[in-house]
Amino acid sequence: MTNTMRIAADEHRVVRVFVIDLPVDEVAVLITRPNDGDHLPWPLANAMGATHLDADSVEIFDVAELEGVGLAGYIEEGLGMPSAAAQPDRALLDGIKGTVVIVFSAAFGGIAQTLTPRAPLRWIATYRDDEVIPTMIPLRAESADGLMAGGRAKPSEAAMSGRIATVVLIFLGLLVGAMIWIGG
Repeated sequence: MTNTMRIAADEHRVVRVFVIDLPVDEVAVLITRPNDGDHLPWPLANAMGATHLDADSVEIFDVAELEGVGLAGYIEEGLGMPSAAAQPDRALLDGIKGTVVIVFSAAFGGIAQTLTPRAPLRWIATYRDDEVIPTMIPLRAESADGLMAGGRAKPSEAAMSGRIATVVLIFLGLLVGAMIWIGG
C-alpha cells in the first residue's frame, strides 16, 4: 500500500515517523548520504519519494536506544508533540523494533512536494503540534506609543541641548581657526 503525502511549502511543527524494514546490517546502504561531489541522490530521499530532503532535519536511530522511554515517550517528551497526538498510537509505536526515521518539517526546506514512500521505508504516523501561538495584545498606554504621527520619535530636551552645544563648539572652533590663520 502506497501512502501519498502532500507537503505544503509553509508546513511547520509536523513530525513524520517511518520504519526501515531491513536487517540492521543493510540499513547503512539506505541512510548513508553520498559525498557532495558525487552528485548522487540520497537513497533515503529516493525511498521517501522526496525531491528535497535536508539531512540535518532527519533523525535515524535504532528504537532499542530508547529503552525506558519508548518511541511514544520520545515523540511526546523528546520532540514536544502533544501527548494527545501520540496517545492513540502508543501500543503501535512502542511495539516497533529496528531502525526508525523521524522527519521534521524543516527537512523539506520550505519546498512543496508530494512524498510517495516505498519499501524498504514504511510510514507509521504523522504528528502535528497544533498549539496555537497567541497573538500579541497591543499595548494601550499612551507612553507605549513612542512614535509621533510622522513616524519619528520626538527628540528629548537633552538630545536637543547636545545638538545645539555641538553646533556652537564647531562654530567656535572654526572662528578660532580663522583668527589663527588671519593673525599668523
